[in-house]
Amino acid sequence: MKKTKSEKIFTKVNIVFLTILSLIVFYPLYYTFIASVSDGFALSRGLVVYKPISVNLNSYKMIPSIEYFGLAYLNTLYYTFFGVLASLTIMSMGAYALSRKRLIGRHFIGFFISFSLWFKAGFVPFFLNMHDLGLLDTRFGIIFGFAVNVFYVIILRTYFEGIPSEIEDAARIDGLTNWQTFRKIIIPISVPVLIAIGMYCVISRWNGYFYSMILLKSMTKFPLQVLLKKLIVEMQATEAVSGGGFNYSRESLVYAIIVLSNLPIMIVFPFVQRFFIKGMTVGSVKG
Repeated sequence: MKKTKSEKIFTKVNIVFLTILSLIVFYPLYYTFIASVSDGFALSRGLVVYKPISVNLNSYKMIPSIEYFGLAYLNTLYYTFFGVLASLTIMSMGAYALSRKRLIGRHFIGFFISFSLWFKAGFVPFFLNMHDLGLLDTRFGIIFGFAVNVFYVIILRTYFEGIPSEIEDAARIDGLTNWQTFRKIIIPISVPVLIAIGMYCVISRWNGYFYSMILLKSMTKFPLQVLLKKLIVEMQATEAVSGGGFNYSRESLVYAIIVLSNLPIMIVFPFVQRFFIKGMTVGSVKG
């Protein structure tokens, strides 16, 4: 079908607009990388804008000498893996229960769960609650303290509601309990949405630092993002220094850490992008 003149103009304008938007989105990532491999003095003087200057890997060579860096990286992996596992387990079980019509008072429970999307007690009551439970400065508190996201629970509930009840009826006839039905039947057919929700949780856990910064006191328990924030705040970013037999900039060192902290997500994301798309549309249409 031949396009009209207005359609051709719209297509060209759309291409130009999306290209500009893509460059705007991509530039911060690009700048972070070129800043991490540029000369420290040039970076401190604001000369690095579009391309790296005097390319070197000095900042990356200095990273192993940063105190607690390796431990912070391991902590981030630990919090992300077990945090996502806890989130998916709790949210999927809760969403499955809420999706079943035989649950007494499910609408009442669902109302109060949805109510928390708009009205929350605030951070101070949350902090006091964590303190009373003895979860301050503990790994357990970071993993379970904010494991549930109500929005994801609603998405999972809507997905589970779309699963035909005949499947569960057949499972009960075969002698399966509710837990066995959930574990052996519901979970396997819900893998796509669980992966999509799981990746959102991975990004949230990997990049999150606020709760960890507030709840943790021990440097040995800090995740990478909290350590990075500490370096940005405490280091004199414009200072060019010498160490390890070569020159580098504290600012370029911070950029190098940012690159390494983003690298795992950037590697994994292309392989699960299709699940992200499914996660954005799941639940929009039932049946």
